[in-house]
Amino acid sequence: MKFTLLLALIFFFMATTFAQSNVDQSYYTYRHKISVPPYGLSKVKLLISKINKDSESPILNVKAYQSLNLREKFTYTMIHAEDYAQNCDIIEPVPNEHKKIFAYLDEPFPEYVWSERQRLFLNSNRDSIMSLIKASVARSGRMGLNYKEALHAINAKEMIPFIIETFKKDHKDMGLLTLLILMMKENEYQPFLVSESYRKLYKDEASHRTYIEYNKANEDLIFKRAMDFYH
Repeated sequence: MKFTLLLALIFFFMATTFAQSNVDQSYYTYRHKISVPPYGLSKVKLLISKINKDSESPILNVKAYQSLNLREKFTYTMIHAEDYAQNCDIIEPVPNEHKKIFAYLDEPFPEYVWSERQRLFLNSNRDSIMSLIKASVARSGRMGLNYKEALHAINAKEMIPFIIETFKKDHKDMGLLTLLILMMKENEYQPFLVSESYRKLYKDEASHRTYIEYNKANEDLIFKRAMDFYH
């Protein structure tokens, strides 16, 4: 009887651990998914395929880059980062990511980051970038990690209501809450800078893995502070 009970407990523990592992990996994949714009996608992919992949900075040559219109450059930037990031470590899944609001967004492209040329493009076309992302998210219902990082890169404060609206559709993408928090932090919004949430996320031993728990109270507080900041 005791042996049977012990076996049952072992199988229960293994099944629970396996299920949690699957949840963690599934959400990690969900959280790191990038959005792929449709604008000139075949043309852009063909150009990318011709770039020297052995180069530390796989940059499209100037002539080919200049042949792209604004929407095609947007597609290019959203699916291809030009600069190698030597110190950009791949972040492994952590338990219960779906219940954590992290202090920072992860990089959309493992070991690569957007080049100065690409960041200049994003910032020089802020209104167009926001419009294209909004239209894409409205179609797909998802805001990929690359879109979040683009909005972060251009300090898209104007998108705060849309970010909140997107999160409310399924209350699943914690990266959207991270994006709101980063906007308040980097614009030095004082009510956030003096808050307990700021202390937990960005003081002392803060890192990319620092987080606060996701719950309804924290969600409501982030939304209120973000909208107060927006107004």
